[in-house]
Amino acid sequence: MSQTRGRYDFCIGLVLAMSSSIFIGGSFILKKKGLLRLARKGSMRAGQGGHAYLKEWLWWAGLLSMGAGEVANFAAYAFAPATLVTPLGALSVLVSAILSSFFLKEKLNLHGKIGCLLSILGSTVMVIHAPQEEEVETLNEMSHKLGDPGFVVFATLVVIVSLILIFVVGPRHGQTNILVYITICSVIGALSVSCVKGLGIAIKELFAGKPVLKHPLSWILLLSLIVCVSTQINYLNRALDIFNTSIVTPIYYVIFTTSVLTCSAILFKEWQHMEADDIIGTFSGFLTIIVGIFLLHAFKDVNFTLANLPLSLRKDDRAANGTLLSTYDCFNHDEESSACLGETQSTESLSARRNGSLSAF
Repeated sequence: MSQTRGRYDFCIGLVLAMSSSIFIGGSFILKKKGLLRLARKGSMRAGQGGHAYLKEWLWWAGLLSMGAGEVANFAAYAFAPATLVTPLGALSVLVSAILSSFFLKEKLNLHGKIGCLLSILGSTVMVIHAPQEEEVETLNEMSHKLGDPGFVVFATLVVIVSLILIFVVGPRHGQTNILVYITICSVIGALSVSCVKGLGIAIKELFAGKPVLKHPLSWILLLSLIVCVSTQINYLNRALDIFNTSIVTPIYYVIFTTSVLTCSAILFKEWQHMEADDIIGTFSGFLTIIVGIFLLHAFKDVNFTLANLPLSLRKDDRAANGTLLSTYDCFNHDEESSACLGETQSTESLSARRNGSLSAF
């Protein structure tokens, strides 16, 4: 009966995590469009410390969508392990990429489609190998986990690093280095996930009729969650305002997920109860997702489709004989096609001269 209940909770957590990804992925697009509208109006941008986005309805729609996603995500942590729920955030990257191709006019090329497929496959592998049962069932157990020396050291380091990034590094390099604001969001996010997990356990106990409202840990977790989420929203807005969505989203996912997996390993010790093949499968799935996200965004501006593939192979064959420039150079710079052609002809001419062909003259 207990195993059946655990499987049922696992499935509920899985569905909630997937729903969360859809809402959160859409929220990136809505918030970005709102910020772009403000930029066109000449308002002070969020990246410069402005808060004009609070008057933009599209930004609020994005915030509500993210709120709905976070609620679903919140509920998912109450039913499924963090090792499963957090990596499934990759689906929000896919949703964001697909929607951005329609609403932000960002094309999804062959590399992007392959990246989407790999991310889905990686997520599937992680679902198969994720731990099925959660070992922390009560607030008292959660309190004991939070007092573990390993987690105390980890949380202290996170707070110190975040403060240094916010007050020292951010003012100097936040406008030019994409990692600054995203790292703040990600490492703080690891703590917010721990708070969400604890509050999820508290809610389950509340429905079971236990006096969790009298437990001081419930209020500590709630206050900590509010502070963490507020910080995340502020610095994620800055990153989105300054840098391209297609760059922010995957980097945020990778750093955030890595932070959460580290926090989960320290706090809940879920890995201790997993078989070796499940651990390998989980890491393999996560790495597959990272590769998929890299393909999805690293080659985003390369104009490469299935229709170009036969042409690419033919040109590569010619290039092997010293008669052509790089395929990507000619694909990505249509306006320089004449230059490509001229240089190709020049290369052919030089080749002919080396071979002693009089026709080259």
